[in-house]
Amino acid sequence: MVLSTCKIMLKGKKEIYKKICVVALPIVFQNIIDAAVSSADVLMLNYVGQSAISAVSLANSMVGILFMFLYGIGTGIAMLAAQYFGKGDMKTIEKVEGIGHKFALSVAALGAVLCLAIPRLLMRIYTDDEVLIDIGARYLVFIAPGLLFWAVSAVYMSILRCIGKVTTSTVLEAIALICNVGLNAVFIFGLFGAPKLGVIGVAIATTISRFIQLMGCVVVSVFMKPGVSLTFKTMFQRHKLLEKDFITMAMPAIGNDLAWSLAFSAYSAIIGHLGDDAVAAYSIVNVVRNLGCVMCYGIGMASGIIVGQILGEGNMEEGVEAGHICLRLSVITGILGGLFVFAIMPVVLMLAKLTPTALDYLKFMLYINTYYITGTSVNTCLIAGVFRAGGDSKFGFKCDVIDMWCYAVPLGLLAAFVFKLPVKWVYFLLCTDEFVKWPWVFKHFYSHKWARNITRDNV
Repeated sequence: MVLSTCKIMLKGKKEIYKKICVVALPIVFQNIIDAAVSSADVLMLNYVGQSAISAVSLANSMVGILFMFLYGIGTGIAMLAAQYFGKGDMKTIEKVEGIGHKFALSVAALGAVLCLAIPRLLMRIYTDDEVLIDIGARYLVFIAPGLLFWAVSAVYMSILRCIGKVTTSTVLEAIALICNVGLNAVFIFGLFGAPKLGVIGVAIATTISRFIQLMGCVVVSVFMKPGVSLTFKTMFQRHKLLEKDFITMAMPAIGNDLAWSLAFSAYSAIIGHLGDDAVAAYSIVNVVRNLGCVMCYGIGMASGIIVGQILGEGNMEEGVEAGHICLRLSVITGILGGLFVFAIMPVVLMLAKLTPTALDYLKFMLYINTYYITGTSVNTCLIAGVFRAGGDSKFGFKCDVIDMWCYAVPLGLLAAFVFKLPVKWVYFLLCTDEFVKWPWVFKHFYSHKWARNITRDNV
């Protein structure tokens, strides 16, 4: 009897591992392409100049706030969509998609207007260097239209991942990113008779590639059966119960991601006022860290989908077990990500065309990220994945607001501008943020209070 029970449990764990891998691997592949594109951007801008790299990095800190807002909306609708898919309710998923589009397009429209109307003012948040402000402002103006295309596709691809079409979502993202690299080369270097546009070319390439991605979403919506339609009519329909659920559960997730992205934006602003060498090193290390985090983000996103689907089926115990498996995988992928950063460090330092001071900063920052990625991996998996799978987004919101805005940002400001510590010390102190919150994150995880079925009947 005991042996039989053990066999059933082992079989159940294998099935969970299989489900996680099926969802995570395409997302990891997508993240690899995304990180490779960012690396290619930096490598190509490397030939334009250190100021170009710094300006685009700072401008993308502003765009990154919008990205995290859209990511929060995506994970918010995934909370509901994954559980309703586990329940087999596709009609409700289309209603959830409409709610997501309503919020995403509103935010993207606001971001586009700000980028077009006050780009220089936005850049002044991050730096007082007039050269960087001028370059970054032009970048923001040309990337503004792409924000609207991005908002629509981000919501639709989030829905695709929740209904088991992860590979389709990954292909759409891959097409956009490959187009982005090709167009970057054309506009930066003036290939095939095109003008050499430098930083403006990067923005134009991003906007065009996001439009291509949106067209791909339209094609998938028309021809993929069974699937979920890409339609805007549900945006204008009222679904009181679902909107209430979205606001109750998704808005804290959006607030969480916004607080997190604003904090990282504040980190960029702090580093941005410490000199061009610090900014250039920070720009490159962010790209390398993203490469090291591709598996971590894949496991984090997959954990939210798989755990959510299991909880939506009403299997609480299996959902908790899936959460524990995801945690173990996040630790492993975090360590592997750190080893990857350590392995490619010599190549990065050799290729980076920076001043000796900037290279020294870059080497130190890379060493920090050999362990920092593990903290990011675990927290992404639990806060943005497992907890949200059960509709528990309030904990993550409170945790990150306190950790980043009551601890990390004030610490960075004090270190940089009051105590005037060296750049390396400022960066080290900022990178303690992921580990300070671990005691509370683990305590909440092992309480299993996050494991809930949040679906409704007869929506």
